[in-house]
Amino acid sequence: FASLRASTRPDLSRRLFRLIKSENHVITAYNTAAHERQCIATQLSEWGESTGDDAVSELSDKLGVILAEIGGLEEGFATNLEGCRTVLKTIRNTESSVGPSRENRARILEDIRRLEYKEPNSPRLAILEQELVRAEAENLVAEAQLTNITRAKLKEAYVKHFAAVVERAEKQAILARHGRRMLELLNDEPVVPGDMHEPFEREGEARQILNDAEEELRQWTSDIE
Repeated sequence: FASLRASTRPDLSRRLFRLIKSENHVITAYNTAAHERQCIATQLSEWGESTGDDAVSELSDKLGVILAEIGGLEEGFATNLEGCRTVLKTIRNTESSVGPSRENRARILEDIRRLEYKEPNSPRLAILEQELVRAEAENLVAEAQLTNITRAKLKEAYVKHFAAVVERAEKQAILARHGRRMLELLNDEPVVPGDMHEPFEREGEARQILNDAEEELRQWTSDIE
């Protein structure tokens, strides 16, 4: 019934409601991508082991670890996006609360115009004009609150959003660089039929690359103020 509820929302909050709902679809997509990336990492490791090539087996396992970490970044990014979405909900809720105030003011104005046309001497006009004064005062407070919250929360939400984008990108770059280092350990010089590559003896270097990647991620800090 979510679609039915959406159709009855005040015009003021409907657009932001759709934006927040669309953002939820994006978050779901990143979580799905994280899961798929981690599955692929496992598949790469298992395939490498099945090749019977000691170098491919060792390095595909280590590359799988790096790919799994990249998948984990997608999960973290999705979590950060959810935080931004939560902040935007504050604006949406405030917009929803201002809607009735605007509608009440508009209704009283319409009643006054109608009565002035039909019964210009009606004593009810004075009552409606007093109601209008109160409604306008209430609406001024609500509009000011909406303006303040909209500006503050819009800035807060997208500061979080872009900080999350930067974190994800910089950590992906760290992992990608170490992934390329790992690939440099693989001797891909062609061999002639009957010859074999020398036994792989760089397991220690491969393990050190993972340790380096882990340490660089651990030490990462944002330079965004």
